[in-house]
Amino acid sequence: MFTCPDCKTTLNKHGNTFGLFWVCPSCNGRALTLEVIRKTIPRQMVNRLWQRVRSGQYAGDRQCPACRHRMHEVPIIDKEETEYIDICTRCHFIWFDPHEFEHIPKVEIQKSQGPPLSIEAREALALARLDSLKKELEHNDQNSRTGPDHWWEVVLALFGMPAEYNYTPLKHRPIVTWSLAAAIVLVSFIAFQNLRAAVANFGMIPDQFTRYFGFTLLSSFFLHGGYLHLIGNLYFLMVFGDNTEDILGKRNYFILIATATIVGHIAHILGDPRSTISCIGASGGISGILTYYCLRFSKAKVGIILLYRWIRLPVGFMLAIWIIFQILGAYKQIAGFSNVSALAHLGGASIGILFWWKTKKSFSKTAPT
Repeated sequence: MFTCPDCKTTLNKHGNTFGLFWVCPSCNGRALTLEVIRKTIPRQMVNRLWQRVRSGQYAGDRQCPACRHRMHEVPIIDKEETEYIDICTRCHFIWFDPHEFEHIPKVEIQKSQGPPLSIEAREALALARLDSLKKELEHNDQNSRTGPDHWWEVVLALFGMPAEYNYTPLKHRPIVTWSLAAAIVLVSFIAFQNLRAAVANFGMIPDQFTRYFGFTLLSSFFLHGGYLHLIGNLYFLMVFGDNTEDILGKRNYFILIATATIVGHIAHILGDPRSTISCIGASGGISGILTYYCLRFSKAKVGIILLYRWIRLPVGFMLAIWIIFQILGAYKQIAGFSNVSALAHLGGASIGILFWWKTKKSFSKTAPT
């Protein structure tokens, strides 16, 4: 049952040459699927609409007639006239206020061949093609743009931080991610007052990893060697952690981070058990998050600068490159030529792979708790 976002009245189903649509008997507003819109409105205008709604620049407060998800209010421009229509990015329904649909340009109606389909047959056909249409639109949208969307994405890339292009809406607030980020900032800023003492007392030392009953395996997660180290880890946690928490749920997400942190430290210890140098930073746990994200959202892309050009890479490809660099870094670490714990990164990544393998059959059933 579809409901008018303004009147809260049940919409009436209708059909015509283009397909099915739903009309509000009170205000005469109407809802159409994106598939029907593509047959009705010129394709170039539809593509511009979809790019605008995916840009994240347009918000809205109306609920979708179908899924109750908040829609985006997007301008549609024809010559000097502008109309604002509401689009749902989740189920691809489009809502037109009274007379809005009549004011936008239409494609020429082609003469149908053969007997017309019944409303039930058109509805079944529309539902059967909906999933493939969504995939096609997402693929075309991600590949239609090559440059950055915003100037600050270039700044991030210059500092070695990829810009995320994952338009998956969050169903829940990432409370665990926000809380961890706040705790990391608070502890790091306190530690910066006397960093040497903080690292000596609460950093994870392989030769003394049982200190405080193993507490340093976790306390070192919140310590960082400087502002750049802190900002880099916070960026990856905030950008890739929210979607990971949303799909795993708060409890499983917390288990992923804690396990990846501990296993990352164990891998670091195995690299040189007699080392007396403290290991600090959240990189092991964040490596688990990053790996899970790249495997779970394999179609998402990130923007980077390569050979003075902006390119968008699938996150799966980025993960493969990252793992190769970590393996090379692990050899340098074991040989004593690097102070970066690539072994901790690989240990955390292994937990991300394990969580992805354990949960990949229940992606559609995962409900955050």
